[in-house]
Amino acid sequence: MKKILVLNGPNINMLGVREPGVYGTATYDDLCEMIRKKAEELQVAVDIKQSNSEGQLVDWIQACHNNADGIVMNPGAYTHYSVAILDALKSVNIPAVEVHISNIHQREEFRHHCVTTAGCTGQICGLGLQGYLLALEYLAGK
Repeated sequence: MKKILVLNGPNINMLGVREPGVYGTATYDDLCEMIRKKAEELQVAVDIKQSNSEGQLVDWIQACHNNADGIVMNPGAYTHYSVAILDALKSVNIPAVEVHISNIHQREEFRHHCVTTAGCTGQICGLGLQGYLLALEYLAGK
């Protein structure tokens, strides 16, 4: 059975509270439940984690080396400047899909530049929470 790590960066735990006009009203728990149901349907194991700390995210990515088949990651604001997360993604040589709930290219100018995406197989943005499920499908090979 494939193992996929789902990583969420800063403020993703505040879904449903933070800017509902941008991110919707579903909570982080709702997102995790959606991911677990989709993983069961796809017959893949998922480990879902969230941290507001860049170093913790790097540690979790590095722990994937030889232990996971794919990474779904929403780096949050770290997307736009974290070379540390980029380097971690490149070092583990595991397919990764970056997910953003909002369309970052329709938002503030600083959000248009993505540093971490260069370490990923692809990026999904602007499709709401559905983006996570599409990333899971891709990594599961379905």
